[in-house]
Amino acid sequence: MSKSRLLGLDFGSKTIGVAVSDPLGIMALGLETIRRDRENAIKPSIRRLTELVGQYEPVDAIVLGFPKNMNNTLGERCTKTLAFKEKLDRNLKGIPVILWDERLSTAGARRTLSGHVQEKMVIDEMAAVFILQGYMDYLKNCNKKEVDQHDRL
Repeated sequence: MSKSRLLGLDFGSKTIGVAVSDPLGIMALGLETIRRDRENAIKPSIRRLTELVGQYEPVDAIVLGFPKNMNNTLGERCTKTLAFKEKLDRNLKGIPVILWDERLSTAGARRTLSGHVQEKMVIDEMAAVFILQGYMDYLKNCNKKEVDQHDRL
């Protein structure tokens, strides 16, 4: 029995970390890091993401890390992430792109990978895992609250 999936993205200046949910929607798994030579060379990245959506379809949504500053303000990376979201919306029609607060996701990934030989190669992929897992945990907690509230009625 195949269930739909979620993709998680950690969008950086020259990389995009990609994660996917397992078919049951319990765990986020790292897929790959898409690399670009130049920050604005987005088309090949969009093509690769389109391939991944096809490979893991049906994909219910894409969870895109939104890099707010620690004081909750929006900086330059947020502006670039919003522009990237617009490109995803145009190219991956019918798949909602959800912005998810990614503060500390890279820090968490660094802690997890600390001392790992290939840390630099997989840090963005691991950050995407943190972003997607955070969103999936949020959904699970929302559903649990709804069930608990229903049981009290």
